[in-house]
Amino acid sequence: MRREQFEIIRELLIKLPKVSEFYRNKFAGIDLTEIKCKEDFEKLPFTNKGDLRDAYPLGLAGVPDSEIVRIHSSSGTTGTPIIIPYTQKDVEDWAIMFKRCYETAGMTNLDRVQITPGYGLWTAGIGFQTGAELLGSMVIPMGPGNTDKQIQMMRDLKSTVLCATSSYALLLAEEIAKRGVRDEIHLKKGIIGSERWGEKMRCRIANELGVKLYDIYGLTEIYGPGIAMSCDHECGMHYWDDYVYFEIIDPNTGEQVPKGEIGELVITTLRKEGAPLIRYRTHDLTRFLPGECECGLKFPRIDTLIGRTDDMVKVKGVNIYPGQIDEMLREIEGASSEYQVMIDHLQGKDIMTLFFEIENIADKENVEKNVSKYCKTKIGLTILPKAVAMGELPRSEKKSTRIFDNRY
Repeated sequence: MRREQFEIIRELLIKLPKVSEFYRNKFAGIDLTEIKCKEDFEKLPFTNKGDLRDAYPLGLAGVPDSEIVRIHSSSGTTGTPIIIPYTQKDVEDWAIMFKRCYETAGMTNLDRVQITPGYGLWTAGIGFQTGAELLGSMVIPMGPGNTDKQIQMMRDLKSTVLCATSSYALLLAEEIAKRGVRDEIHLKKGIIGSERWGEKMRCRIANELGVKLYDIYGLTEIYGPGIAMSCDHECGMHYWDDYVYFEIIDPNTGEQVPKGEIGELVITTLRKEGAPLIRYRTHDLTRFLPGECECGLKFPRIDTLIGRTDDMVKVKGVNIYPGQIDEMLREIEGASSEYQVMIDHLQGKDIMTLFFEIENIADKENVEKNVSKYCKTKIGLTILPKAVAMGELPRSEKKSTRIFDNRY
């Protein structure tokens, strides 16, 4: 924590209980004037999704209603949605961070940016758009779906940058290859966010589209995508520490992990007005990367996300993360990037079936045997491997669901 970050946080802690009922209740009984150093700050309670849902609809607001110019929201698929209010300054700050992301990827005002993430209450589409407009690029605000139209616009308007989830980028790449129109596509870069993706999937998208890929990070509760971005050197993601303060904690104890170790990312906003957040637990697993990046950017880095604490499932007493499946398939010759896991409980036993696509020339039995062996030796779990043909597993225009737990 730099001194200037601490001073901003200390001012926030004094101000927020005066203007926000949410923080009056959260910090009740805590003398915030006694927060005099980083260690004192780390004793403050975390904020979690449950707190944000309890504040529905506008209990999070740190400003009067007259200063709120926009709201965004989580999907609410798991219960009460989370409503995040924005002031005009929040909207402008978000665009500035997003423009910084694009510049980190080497984009300019000569680029033509095709935006496929959704618009509306979700933060994605509009964030990609406002950042590109601030940069001065030509924006093609497609939104998700309608693959025929996407490819037509890509060809006719000569899009140079594709913004998408990894699942939809793969769907588009496969469709372009199937139609034999890659020579008519002018894409140079892909800005990919919203879900974790493995190295094999990355290579397939990059090779089939002929693009350089960049990871972008963000979440609805903290502006949206655009708070961190990978650079040409593909060594983690730079995050904008003049707008957000990052901690990485042990998800079980809540204590800080040693620098370089994997843990759960916790974020404090430094400039957000509409819905400032103090020590928000993201559930995203990553680690700090030491040293300066070869690209020359002075902003610190976190590693590419390896998964989420709430993505973990326990099968036969073994903790499984989607990232482990990605890593496994990367190691096995003949296996492709796409997979689905089905977990069932039959006759008193947990059964995990792994469906995965294989390349057309691969030997099905041999690849299944290698997947089974790898799972047993590396993950410690006996599974049922089921190889299927390329394209047989469903593709998604949004995030792909990888793990289906049918036991509950």
